[in-house]
Amino acid sequence: MGRVLDDAKSCNTDFLYYSGNYCPYCTALKRLLKSKGLSFTEINFDDERSEVRYEVVSETGHRTVPVVIDNRGDMPIFIGGFDETNRYLR
Repeated sequence: MGRVLDDAKSCNTDFLYYSGNYCPYCTALKRLLKSKGLSFTEINFDDERSEVRYEVVSETGHRTVPVVIDNRGDMPIFIGGFDETNRYLR
């Protein structure tokens, strides 16, 4: 995980997630993380160069947003999207 690992290491938050404009699941994820008292960094694919999206998809295999990374341990962990994160945090 080159790009994802670099992004995760550069933020000092519990979670990193990649989002897109007008994404209801990204909005729901933000609410979920806030409700759990977890900090997060958001990188919006629509605000970045197009290669960022391609790198993240290539590294994770996840083609939709959000793409969620748990950044709390020694190494970042790719979780998946909103549904996977919702189950993961129960």
